[in-house]
Amino acid sequence: MNQPQPVKDASPLYEVERRAEHATRPGFRIVELQLSATQKVPWHTHSNISDTFYVLEGQMRLFLQDPKEEVNLRPGEVYAVRPTRPHLVTNAGTTSLTFLVLQGVGEYDFVPLLKS
Repeated sequence: MNQPQPVKDASPLYEVERRAEHATRPGFRIVELQLSATQKVPWHTHSNISDTFYVLEGQMRLFLQDPKEEVNLRPGEVYAVRPTRPHLVTNAGTTSLTFLVLQGVGEYDFVPLLKS
């Protein structure tokens, strides 16, 4: 089986309603994403950085592996995913989900994973 190749820009890999970068510094960035009720950020991991999710509007359902876990977040709630932990981000509601993802500290990459 081929190992997934890390990419530096994941935007072509999945559709979102809106994507905005709020801060980009060496080793750290803040991105705002808005997902419709049917959109998701597919299974992936990061080699060096953690993802810290902060929900602004809507409801997020986060699926994780190693160990298997499901986390539901509402506005104002935060959850951090350590480097190399596989995760999938979905919209748990019927309206748009808007959230910030703080990524760092370290070099950003997006490693797509094949999960069922």
